[in-house]
Amino acid sequence: MNAPAPHISRPIRRLDESAQNRIAAGEVVERPASAVKELVENALDAGARRVRVELAGGGRTLIRVSDDGHGIAREQLALALERHATSKTDGEDLLDIRSFGFRGEALPSIAAVSRLTLTSRAAGADEGWALTCDAGRLGAPRPAARPRGTTVEARDLFHATPARLKFLRTDRAELQAALDAVKRLAMAAPETGIEVLDVSDPGEGRALLRLRPEAGDDTRRARLRALLGKAFEDSALEIAAEREGLRLTGLAALPTYSRGAAVAQFLFVNGRPVRDKLMVGALRAAYSDLLHAGRHAAAALFLDVDPQRVDVNVHPAKTEVRFREPGVARGLIVSALKAALAEAGHRGATTVGDAALAAFRPEGEAPAGLRQGWSGMDRPSLGASARAAAWQAPAPTPAPGFAEDAAGFASARVEAPEPEQEERQADLPLGVARGQLHETYILAQTRTGMVLVDQHAAHERLVYERLKRARDATGVARQALLIPQIVELGAEDAAGVLDAAETLRDLGLVVEPFGPGAVAVRETPALLGDVDGEALLRDVADELADGPAPAGLGARLDAVLSRMACHGSVRAGRRMTGPEMNALLREMEATPFSGQCNHGRPTYVELNLSQIERLFGRR
Repeated sequence: MNAPAPHISRPIRRLDESAQNRIAAGEVVERPASAVKELVENALDAGARRVRVELAGGGRTLIRVSDDGHGIAREQLALALERHATSKTDGEDLLDIRSFGFRGEALPSIAAVSRLTLTSRAAGADEGWALTCDAGRLGAPRPAARPRGTTVEARDLFHATPARLKFLRTDRAELQAALDAVKRLAMAAPETGIEVLDVSDPGEGRALLRLRPEAGDDTRRARLRALLGKAFEDSALEIAAEREGLRLTGLAALPTYSRGAAVAQFLFVNGRPVRDKLMVGALRAAYSDLLHAGRHAAAALFLDVDPQRVDVNVHPAKTEVRFREPGVARGLIVSALKAALAEAGHRGATTVGDAALAAFRPEGEAPAGLRQGWSGMDRPSLGASARAAAWQAPAPTPAPGFAEDAAGFASARVEAPEPEQEERQADLPLGVARGQLHETYILAQTRTGMVLVDQHAAHERLVYERLKRARDATGVARQALLIPQIVELGAEDAAGVLDAAETLRDLGLVVEPFGPGAVAVRETPALLGDVDGEALLRDVADELADGPAPAGLGARLDAVLSRMACHGSVRAGRRMTGPEMNALLREMEATPFSGQCNHGRPTYVELNLSQIERLFGRR
C-alpha cells in the first residue's frame, strides 16, 4: 500500500533481530563509501600503521580493508559483530569521545546487508581466526593464516536489501565517493600509510591512492601536499589561532585559488572529518567579501576542542557535531581566516601565473628540429620571412610617449624614473611600471620577471577597501551635488532605496523621495570623485533588491559598497601616466586583499623569468 490506511487495525509486534539490523544499517551504511569509511576508521582506532583498501564494482561487489593494528582475539570475534558492542567506550560518558568510532554499529550494520568475513590475529596470539556472517547469520570461527591485524571483507553489499541497490550511482561514481572518504581520513592520520586499489579486473589491481606514512616535524602539511598537490600548498596560508580553549590550525587557500564547487573544503573536529553546517558557514563568511557567487574557498582546517565541549553523537554516520558554544567556534574560524587573508596583502595564487603561461599558444606546431631543442637547418616559409621583415622594418615616428604596434593599437610608454628610484621600485613586489597595454593593462617589470595588472579590477578593490575603512572609522565623507540628480526607478525599487536611506547616508549616499517612483540623489561618496549619480543609484537599487544577505546586514552593506567602488575606479580605456601607474602598484602592495577584485578574480598576473624563457624555448 502506498498510503496509510487508518481503518485497518494491526497488532503491535517486535521485529526479528535480522530485520532490526537491516533497518538500522540504513542509517550507517548509505552507500559503499559509508562502509569504507567505517572500516578504515576501525583500522585507525586499532593503531594501524598501514591500511590497505581493495574495492571491486565501486564497492558493491567487494570491499576489503586490511590493517596491521592490534587485532581481535578469537573469543571476541562474534561479539564484534553484535550491535552496540565496542572497545572504544564504556558508555559512561558519551561526551568524552577520543576515537573515530564508539557506537558499536558499523560492523554489525555492514554484516546485516552483505556477506562479511572477519579475519583477525590479535597481538601475541599464535594464529589468526576467521568468522563469516551472511546477512546477519553467523558462522563458526575457523583458523586462518595472517599476520597481526585485521581484515574485513564485505562481498555483495546490499544483497540482503536489493531495493537499496537501485539508489546507487555508477561504479565510477561510487568508487570516487569511497576514495574521497579515504582521503579525508588520510588527512586526519598522516602517520599512517594508506593504499587504495581497484581490483575489479583480474590481476594485482589498479592503484588509486598510495600514501606512505609521514614522519618529521610537520606530518600534516606533508600529507596535505601529497593529497591536494603542491599548487594548493603554494597558494595556501598557514592558519594557527586560539580562542577560549579552542585551537584552529591548517591551510586556507587564497581567494584566487577558489573552486567552482565545495570539493576542496576539508573540515575536522578533534581529528574527525565532519561536514558541519556551522563550520561550512563560517568558512563561507570569512571569504564572503572576496569571492563571487558560485565560487568556493579551498581549505583544510583542523579544530581542536575539549571533547566535553562538543557532541559527536548526533547522527550514526558521525559526520555532524554540536558545539556547546557555537558562537566561539564560528568566531574563531572567521577571525582567523580573515586575519590570515589580510596579512597576505596583494599576494595571489601561484596557479594564476601558470594558467596565463598555458594560455600562450604558438600559431602552428614548431618543426621537429625546433621542438627538439631549437636547433637544426629548418628555414621559415616565404610568408613567415615576409611577415618578419615587415615587423622589423622601421616604424613611423610615434607621438611623444606612445608607440603604434603592427596590430594597430596604441600602448603607452612610461618615461623611465630616476635610476635610484627605478632600482628601489624594481625590488618591490609589483615592480616598476613600463607601459600600458590597450589602455587597460599595466605592464610592470620586477627584479625576477614581469607583472600584468588589470587597472580597473585592481583600482576597484582599492576603492572598496578605502570605503570600508572610512565607514568603520568616521563614516564615508560625502560631497554635495550642485544640482540633485532625479532618478526614475519605479515604485518597488524606489521604496527599497528609501527604506535604506539612513544606511545609505552612512555610506556616503544621500537620497530623498521625489514623487512616485522617483528618487533625488543629493550627495555621493567623496572618495568616488566625479561620479554618475544616476548609474550609481541604479546599481545600489539592484543590490538592495537582491534581498537580505544570508550573512546578515554587514554582508549587505559590504555588497552595496562594492557596487559603489566600481563607479569610482579607473576604467578600462583610460590612459594613465607613469606616476599614476606606479602609485597604483604601490597602493596595491599596501592594501589587503588587493590580489583579487571584488568578485574574486585576480587583479594581476605574474610571470617569472624562467616562465618567460620557457615561452621562447630557452629552457
